Amino acid sequence: MSASVTNPGVRGRSVRPESASVSLYGLNTPIEASDQSPWWVLHTKPRQEKALAQALAAAGVRVFLPAVRERKAYGHRRRVVHRPLFPSYLFMAGSRDEAWFAEGTRRVARVIEPPDGPALASELESIRLALAAGADLDPYPYLKAGRRVRVRTGPFKGVEGVVDVRSRVDRLIITVNALGRSVALEVDAGVLEPAD
Repeated sequence: MSASVTNPGVRGRSVRPESASVSLYGLNTPIEASDQSPWWVLHTKPRQEKALAQALAAAGVRVFLPAVRERKAYGHRRRVVHRPLFPSYLFMAGSRDEAWFAEGTRRVARVIEPPDGPALASELESIRLALAAGADLDPYPYLKAGRRVRVRTGPFKGVEGVVDVRSRVDRLIITVNALGRSVALEVDAGVLEPAD
């Protein structure tokens, strides 16, 4: 393994340069379901995930903020930034009082108690293990048959339709109603976003 380097985008944090994905908080500790410290989902105000994670970690609350490493160009400068894997969401383990403490920071839009805590813990552990192994995770829109979507980039930008069938792992068939008829269009799922 190569040595760690300090990332200028996150003060005082070290990352492995070959890793495409990192987690700013919670990467090294396994995520387990617990009755004493259940996992909560915190829906944050826009762009408040990192600040909330820092505040909660400083207060001794266990948090998990999965993030991906991304290169951004600002004019002639290039920087590495850490973008949350799930924008506006942070995960925390703690009591109901700690969840309300998080809400009191004024960085939380709402506190969500998951209906199935052990399932959430299992899903978060899968993400943690993938990040720890250096997997290149890419946010993928949650699309299912019948959901209205819009193409956000490429030659079909702006085209709206309804997800029809998932034909292959990396492709979707979108039905677009035009002139009272439907046509099918094969589009890469990575360029789609929910329209509603």
